Order: sequence, then C-alpha cells, then structure tokens
Amino acid sequence: GGAVINVGSVVSDVAVPLQGFYSASKHAVKGFTDALRMELEEAGTPISVTLIKPAAIDTPYTQNAKNLMKDEPSHVAPVYAPEVVAEAILHAAENPVRDLVAGGGAKLLSAMGKYTPRLTDKFMEKVMIGGTHSGRLTSRPKEGGLYRPNVGGKERGDYAGHVMESSAYTRASLHPMLAGMLGIGATFALATLVRRSRS
Repeated sequence: GGAVINVGSVVSDVAVPLQGFYSASKHAVKGFTDALRMELEEAGTPISVTLIKPAAIDTPYTQNAKNLMKDEPSHVAPVYAPEVVAEAILHAAENPVRDLVAGGGAKLLSAMGKYTPRLTDKFMEKVMIGGTHSGRLTSRPKEGGLYRPNVGGKERGDYAGHVMESSAYTRASLHPMLAGMLGIGATFALATLVRRSRS
C-alpha cells in the first residue's frame, strides 16, 4: 500500500493566457494521474492516487520559468504560501483522496471555468494578461531556468503583493466534519442574533 501524490495546478481545469505551455503540461499531469488511478484500481493495487491542484503559490516559479516578455512575470492575486500546498500533500499522504485544491482562489477559478467558460475566458483575458506583467525589466538569460536555476534553494518567490499564509477553503476541505460543525454553529449563532434583534 501507499500513496502517489502528483502536484498539478488549477490550470489543468482552466488555462491561463501567456502560460499556454505550462497549462498544457498541467493538463498532461492530470490526464496521467487519472489514467494511473484507474489502472491501479483495476489491478487491485492498494495505492491511492491524488492530484493536488494549487492556486498561485509564492515560489520562485516566476523567476525560474522561461520568460519571453520584456518585463519580469508576476503572479496574479490571490497568492498563497507554499505551506498551503504542503498541508494538502501531507493530508493526501495520510488520507486517500482523489483531488485536492490548494487555495480558495483555485477553487473559484475551477468552478468559473466549468460553469461559465466564455465569461471565464473574458475574465482571464482582462485580468491575467495585464496582471502577469510586473513592469520590472528583465535581465535574465533567454533560456530561463531550463539549464540552470536562476534562483537556487529558495522556497519563497519575489511576489510583491500580499501572500495568504493559509487558506480557509483548503483547511475546510481537509477537515469537512469540523467545517460542517463550525458552519452549523455559525448558522445557529446568526439565527439566535436575528431572533434577539427582532424581539
């Protein structure tokens, strides 16, 4: 027994402009993961197969990826800390689960792509293309981090905006019973407040 945990991306659900190659590679990771899961299940192998789908994560990805723009690329908010992904991976290692989304922003994008694809295209064109440009001129080698890393050994990237150190959505999806109890408690408390305000 054991667990295979592949780290993909939300871009396997909804592609991102200016990152077509990256989106295509993450679609491939999803396809491979889903096929492997079925093959292992059919063979009766006691190994769980999980795909982790993170949102934008503050890693040196934007500093190491090949860049054809004149300026340095930037993540588009919301951006999450690497620990959000690590928590999802650890959960998948201990609990068999098919997919885990790391970051509520990823879940929102995935749902938008599924239920309103044309509206999502327009949103991505308007927000992602402009948001990917940082305005900082690039001085990196043209090949990017293909042959050697531009930024070695660092966990965090250079994202200048606010980085969310945790994700309420991810925590709730990892602990659905606790989230459900908290939701029931919050609903009960709100109903009590409304009832008292009316009397």
